Amino acid sequence: MHSQKFSDLPLIEPLQKAVAESGYTTPTPIQIQSIPHLLEGRDLLGCAQTGTGKTAAFALPILQNLYKNHRRPEPKHPRALILSPTRELTIQIYDSFKTYGKHLRLKYSVVFGGVSQGPQTKELAAGVDVLIATPGRLLDLINQKYVSLNKLEIFVLDEADRMLDMGFLPDIRKVVNMLPKQRQNLFFSATMPKDIQKLADSLLTDPVKVEVTPVASTAEMIEQSVMFVDRSKKRDLLRDLLKDKSFERVIVFTRTKHGANRVVEGLVKTGVPAEAIHGNKSQNARQRALENLREGRIRVLVATDIAARGIDIDNITHVINFELPHETESYVHRIGRTARAGAQGIAISFCDAEEKSFLRDIEKLIGKQIPLIKTHPHHSEEVDKASLVSKGKAKAIIEGRGERDHKGGGGLKKRRRLNPRKKPPTFEKAAKGGGAKPAPHNSGKNAGKR
Repeated sequence: MHSQKFSDLPLIEPLQKAVAESGYTTPTPIQIQSIPHLLEGRDLLGCAQTGTGKTAAFALPILQNLYKNHRRPEPKHPRALILSPTRELTIQIYDSFKTYGKHLRLKYSVVFGGVSQGPQTKELAAGVDVLIATPGRLLDLINQKYVSLNKLEIFVLDEADRMLDMGFLPDIRKVVNMLPKQRQNLFFSATMPKDIQKLADSLLTDPVKVEVTPVASTAEMIEQSVMFVDRSKKRDLLRDLLKDKSFERVIVFTRTKHGANRVVEGLVKTGVPAEAIHGNKSQNARQRALENLREGRIRVLVATDIAARGIDIDNITHVINFELPHETESYVHRIGRTARAGAQGIAISFCDAEEKSFLRDIEKLIGKQIPLIKTHPHHSEEVDKASLVSKGKAKAIIEGRGERDHKGGGGLKKRRRLNPRKKPPTFEKAAKGGGAKPAPHNSGKNAGKR
């Protein structure tokens, strides 16, 4: 079980060749622990986050098992189904199957919302071995009789906890009810809340359990710090930090889509190349933004939590939490974007008075205090001395202000009404008053709801 090289794993030659051509020689812990069992057809419960190598851990054995029990896929009847929460992730998984399966004569297809379904249904009609899908679009296609799951051999549920966060659990139950009794099940989740544990128990038969990188230990590899700053000064602080050239490839997290657009607008105005990814962006716009960061055409990607789960880019130098997340676990997922495949990373969090209770909960989760940096020009003694607002109240305050932000930053409109001849403030002034307008380009024509 402790193979140190891919060549020690019982994988067939065409897969070994594809893995070698991809430049991988050493399997990750989850691959070492999962691949032999999955090749035997066992069910698997994997407690693992993205960045642990889990896609290859399930893709390689699925490819081998389908290839060995070869039969031509029938039209509309995939042999293996991988359900994934976001479009970015489905595309990444699809790319992995194509990469590892390039020497096998198997067919792969990916379906997700936000784009025309024509090309997707055409591929399904021709017959595919592996289908990678988001729940919503899959159910649409099943209802329209473009897909049937009654001949499925392998079912994979990826990022189950994220599915729960995104409200996909009822959809997943519908899909599970359509599956044949005889099948192999693989279930992956970074965390195991009660509902997810229940779902896993109902799906899996005598599963092998594999657990890698518990939540806190990912955080240990990352140099974390927090900066106390008034909410109105956050954009100034971000601009000052980005003057440092060592911030080469940066992901900035905001809580809302509108917040993400405003941060991008402010950075672009000061000459920092930046783009946003969130639920209102078309699939093409998201993919383009990720590609631009990868290729160095932009320095900063501003993301919301839901859009961020699919980000898998190496060499992210810094993660900046422009706003702390309500959900403590999201903090670990966010900062984990910078420590890919064992690399060191730097994570900096901005914290205003209302966010202090979120900070306390994050520190509880990771089991240590995050070092406070006071040596920056925007350090706020008020925030430092502010007493903790209860988490519920802080959330209510923040969400209340989120509604105002949503309408364009409260104070700005009032001023305009009182003095219609006065020009609206410049970005700098608006930033100080918290009233920069949302960027106008926040939505592609096919902005995906799913």
